[in-house]
Amino acid sequence: MQGLKIYQEKLFSNFQLSDRVPKENFYRQLKSVLQLDFLYTQTSRYYGTSGQKSVDPVVFFKLCLVGYLENIISDRKLIAHCSMRLDLLYFLDYDIDEPLPWHSTISRTRQLFPETIFEEVFTHVFKLCVEKGMVSGHTQVIDSAPVKANASMDSLALKVPAQDLVSYLAEVRHISEKDKDTYRKVKQDKSEKSQRVISANQQELAAIKTRNKKWSKEQNHRPGANNKGSKYTSNKTHYSPTDPDARISVKPGKARKLNYTSQLTVDSSHHVITDIQAYHACGKDSQHLQDITKRVKQRLWKEGFLWENCLADTGYSSGENYTFLESENLVSYIPPHGTYKGCPEGFSYHKVQDHYECSQGKIIPFKKVFLDHRTKTKKKEYRGSTKLCFDCPLKKDCLKTAKEKRITVTYYREEYERNNARVNSKRGTYMKKQRQSRVEPVFGVLTQYLGLRKINTKGLSQANKVMHMSAIAYNLKKYLKFINKTAKSNRKAITTLFSLNISIMYFKIKTFKKLKSWCI
Repeated sequence: MQGLKIYQEKLFSNFQLSDRVPKENFYRQLKSVLQLDFLYTQTSRYYGTSGQKSVDPVVFFKLCLVGYLENIISDRKLIAHCSMRLDLLYFLDYDIDEPLPWHSTISRTRQLFPETIFEEVFTHVFKLCVEKGMVSGHTQVIDSAPVKANASMDSLALKVPAQDLVSYLAEVRHISEKDKDTYRKVKQDKSEKSQRVISANQQELAAIKTRNKKWSKEQNHRPGANNKGSKYTSNKTHYSPTDPDARISVKPGKARKLNYTSQLTVDSSHHVITDIQAYHACGKDSQHLQDITKRVKQRLWKEGFLWENCLADTGYSSGENYTFLESENLVSYIPPHGTYKGCPEGFSYHKVQDHYECSQGKIIPFKKVFLDHRTKTKKKEYRGSTKLCFDCPLKKDCLKTAKEKRITVTYYREEYERNNARVNSKRGTYMKKQRQSRVEPVFGVLTQYLGLRKINTKGLSQANKVMHMSAIAYNLKKYLKFINKTAKSNRKAITTLFSLNISIMYFKIKTFKKLKSWCI
């Protein structure tokens, strides 16, 4: 007989979310392991004693966490999504007829809490992973990736020289046809005075002028050059009024964008994130390594771990970093830059005398230590006299137009050589595979599936909060997967042991019966 379903809403109903959400549901399991009650004490000083009650701080962090777990970066879409999911309402401790907080409340609360609160939540989740044995601590892998800022390249504004903007435009900036177009103007300039004033010297401005001319001729061959209003821009001459902390950066094969840099540290054992931090995209990776090392070492030390090996790519290579890591008793596996040469071709170095010797037996002595103004690095200079190479048969090829032989090398040559020996060893090859398989997939998961494809806030401090929440979501997914896998393996081991005991008992009974029959 054909059925006919007639729907009529009930005036009264008995409904409980706990009965509708399955026990194996992800958010039900997450609710049982994630305890954030310590936030009430940590955030109490940021609220007043009178007025309307704000959103519960635990609910706020759970809402933010859901956004990154569901890969939703819009607060408005997040609230709409949560209102349609029974498991999310159960995770947030909201009933089906209870309205969720307004989406703007999420944004205001995010600005209310400082970075330290988000870091404490990250540390709390990290401790959960430590308690389950997911962190080894001895080997940490460091890498970076650009994350798009919440600002458009069309809103860029020129930095104003301290002297005169008109003379600057006339003498330095190359005005192309596309530069004359009118661009979208921002409603409010959020930058400070120091961010609007140009800080580049005359030599840097001249280099930018040359690049502008080259860009106007070759812009059709560059990624993103065919976009409307495309032009060559630099952090030295332009800034973003909407997000002054965002910086122009570019990766090979991609268009120039306003980005932040995410510096990530991953443990080699179970890919648990041990540290994440937002930095300006205009800096080099090597400039941030010492700051990252101090922060990670302190976090691991508090949990009782001894950090031994530091793995990173070539971007973190510098003599200062090698020296710093050795002073921290850390073994570095960081490949040097391709421009590094321990010794000039045709020369041999003598460590005891601290001089170079050429193929003709001439000695190039040490002269001085100086600071390279272009690279801002410490270097050593070795220089011979004009009489030394006067009758040398290789003079034309060796000196070329110079009158005396001059050799400039890094001040940290010994640190480079020790690091290179480790990198080129058999263990160094193994560490390279560890680095590629540990940290790079983590960045892919964060940017593609956990809401880190774009920073939906403005400012370096707010970007740091976003990155911490994305890392928290990643660690929690790893944590739940690990404990579920461990529980299943324990059940399997218990079942196997029980079956083995039954088999042994059956064998004993059968053997006893045979012996009894023989005796009779």
